[in-house]
Amino acid sequence: MNEKALNANVGHRLRALRLSKNVKQADAARELGVSPAYLNLIEKGKRVTPFPLLWKALRFFQVDPEVFMGELGEGRVDEALARLLDEPLLKTLNLDPDSLQSLSAEPKLAGTVAALFNLYKNTRSQLENVMAQLSSEERGRAPGSPQEPRLDYSPFDEVTDFLQEHENFFPELEEEAEALRRDFGGDRIAGSGVVMKMLEERFGVVTRLVDAPEGSSVVRRLSLEDNVLALSPSLTEQPLKFQVAATLGLLVLDKTRLLDRIIGARTRHAETPKLIKVNLANYFAGALMLPYGDFFKEVQRTRYDIELLSSIFGTTWETVAHRVCNLADPKRRGLPFHFIRTDIAGNISKRYSATGFKFTSTGNCGKWAVHLAFLNPSQLTRQYSAMPDGTTYFDFAKVQLQPVEGQIVRGTAYSIGLGTHAENARHLAYGLPTTDLKRDAVPIGVSCRFCERTDCNQRSAASYRFAFSFDEYTKKDCFFSPLVQSDLTDKRRR
Repeated sequence: MNEKALNANVGHRLRALRLSKNVKQADAARELGVSPAYLNLIEKGKRVTPFPLLWKALRFFQVDPEVFMGELGEGRVDEALARLLDEPLLKTLNLDPDSLQSLSAEPKLAGTVAALFNLYKNTRSQLENVMAQLSSEERGRAPGSPQEPRLDYSPFDEVTDFLQEHENFFPELEEEAEALRRDFGGDRIAGSGVVMKMLEERFGVVTRLVDAPEGSSVVRRLSLEDNVLALSPSLTEQPLKFQVAATLGLLVLDKTRLLDRIIGARTRHAETPKLIKVNLANYFAGALMLPYGDFFKEVQRTRYDIELLSSIFGTTWETVAHRVCNLADPKRRGLPFHFIRTDIAGNISKRYSATGFKFTSTGNCGKWAVHLAFLNPSQLTRQYSAMPDGTTYFDFAKVQLQPVEGQIVRGTAYSIGLGTHAENARHLAYGLPTTDLKRDAVPIGVSCRFCERTDCNQRSAASYRFAFSFDEYTKKDCFFSPLVQSDLTDKRRR
């Protein structure tokens, strides 16, 4: 590093130290006995930092001089910027290391640059997906049933598509989980202690219950340097067991290089491989706690009684609901399900569809079972559902509450929903009897903005699928329901 670059690096590091301590430039200048203007020039690398002043500054910021001097040659770059260094667009700008370090010395500016670049990427993905869909429709290759244009193709959407392509079934992970269970006895219910033993004996990682720093909500942290898995003591048995099992999954993926083989082709988003890795680690945890063969047998015997299955295998309702969506082994295939987890505001945090059910990013139908479940959180909500194109499903959902300090508002409240084709209801313990499916099915839609129904009494917005028309003399039972020809017939006759 030449003298000019070293001087600039010293100034940038001093500025970063001052900002990390939340000290104003004027206050720091007063403590160091210099003018704010002079300190400003030093921080920008436009003035040489005298050694007496540097030592005084390091004492003021309580930083070891040896550590500070040792870090000068590392060329540290802001973490948010560092993640963008491999982006093709950023490479075309030919930013040199000194420029990146200068940006790193301005944390707010660095964060803004990273945020704007990520916004650009997301917007570009949106545009590409809309253009691809329009092009597909022009060539007559669009799906026959109406669906919402994908306006925000995020890394999470890419993960969802990845799971759909693989039918949410990964035999390699099933085999790894089964082999691990065999090595450690293979009892039906493996408690957290057994899973911790697997982790320690297979990978040399010990577990410790450690309180997170104040203000932090981290419940699991794996240190590969120390081979220590720190877990929150607030975790109860079932989530504790799952977190340890998911850590096993991460290490299995690392040691076997399965991740590269499973993902295969390059992903659109740089963040997608890590998200897929997390999903596969969670999949491994499910396979470890609910081994395919035993679980499939019990699923058939109990007729998909999720509550009973969670008791049999000592795990949560949500984990079992996830697992029934993994039964895609051609030799032991279960019923196809769609899965959804949503909060009371309708925000979807998990979704998967093996039934062809179309999810939307703009909020699902308020008449759907997964949302109605919040009306009776202690009971299972069941319904037949009919889409505008005539497709019918059987859906059931249950609310999972996890209070904190005795308060739901401080904890979590999710509705976990599963659904399959209506004709499969007879195979389920929860199935409802019906002699007239058309009469018994609740009319639902994709979402208000993209629903074709003209007479829904609970529309919350006008549909994009109808030209806007308004007649101040004619009102339907819902203001947002579109006016169609039959609605205006009597008026025109008069």
